[in-house]
Amino acid sequence: MRNWLLPEYVEDILPAEALHIETIRRQILDLLRVNGYQLVIPPLLEYVESLLTGSGSDMDLHMFRVIDQLSGRMMGVRADMTPQVARIDAHLLNLEGITRLCYAASVLHTVPSNIMQTREPLQIGAELYGHSGLESDIEVQQLMLKCLLLSGIDQVHLNLGHVAVFRGLIKIANVSRDLEKELFSALQAKDISTLQELCAHIPSPVRQAFLLLPELYGDKSILIEARKRLPDYPEIVAALNELDRVGEELRSSVGAIAFDLADLRGYHYHTGIVFAAYARGSSNAIALGGRYDDIGKAFGRARPATGFSMDLRDLSRLIKTKSYPAAIRAPYQKNNQALNKLIAQLRESGQIVVVELPEQKGIFSDCDRRIVMRDGQWVVEPI
Repeated sequence: MRNWLLPEYVEDILPAEALHIETIRRQILDLLRVNGYQLVIPPLLEYVESLLTGSGSDMDLHMFRVIDQLSGRMMGVRADMTPQVARIDAHLLNLEGITRLCYAASVLHTVPSNIMQTREPLQIGAELYGHSGLESDIEVQQLMLKCLLLSGIDQVHLNLGHVAVFRGLIKIANVSRDLEKELFSALQAKDISTLQELCAHIPSPVRQAFLLLPELYGDKSILIEARKRLPDYPEIVAALNELDRVGEELRSSVGAIAFDLADLRGYHYHTGIVFAAYARGSSNAIALGGRYDDIGKAFGRARPATGFSMDLRDLSRLIKTKSYPAAIRAPYQKNNQALNKLIAQLRESGQIVVVELPEQKGIFSDCDRRIVMRDGQWVVEPI
């Protein structure tokens, strides 16, 4: 086996793409900062119990584990940063009122989410804690759309769902925990035949409502249909009203909005609206998020929360990466003040200047200009 080969779905990021990703990262973090979201940097690994709390429970099979040589306890390499940020909010910051946090770093998965994905996503996202109203959901979703637009992605297709619809039906039907899990799996897979079998002994009209959910996907007319045909239960009515309002607020910011009442992604920890953003050229969601109240309960402080995350590598691949910018070649003259001043000015303006080293051989393939002496002045000219 060749020593330089990397594991499957693990790859290096070469200069042009690395610069592109870093540019997007800086732009997004700057946007989040001016919107009041403070950057935190959680550790790469911590105890497994902490990482699997709340939203992290869905990451159990995606997490690499290692024994801590100091404590003997099992540690995990983070597969998602959301539970870490929730821990910071609940335990370390412990602030009153609303807290806005953001993050950007690598996470590691045992297996890729699909054959086109890496096992080392570069996750960036934002979380808002301490507010349970719909206004914070709208703020987070608008901010996500601004981040995508800033990255060069427009005409976003936004999917909106609400886990309270399914939870409301479960509550009305009073089904067992095992049946709830089976219904959840069938809806996730949109397996109609299995769903029909599972609903056979559930009284109508709740049975009909469960069977209807996979069909309730589409534009705003779907919400009208849902109000007509789903049980008039307070939780369901409130969920449909929230979806309607969010859809109206975001309509002018996206290319299209679709409502999916069978979308139960993150059902085990999401408590309200869930959303996914799609773009041309990608069959997978490029950004995901939703409301997950009480996320910090396991850390001693239950807090309403909503947020989103995305993979910088995904964003970079959707936008054509420019070639690495060409540099300016400069001669090596250590004590030449005029030359060194010009080099400093060029670098301050954002230009790349590469200074020759003594006895350097070879060509400067990445340089398209050079600094030369002309009529007693140092000037930049094309090569």
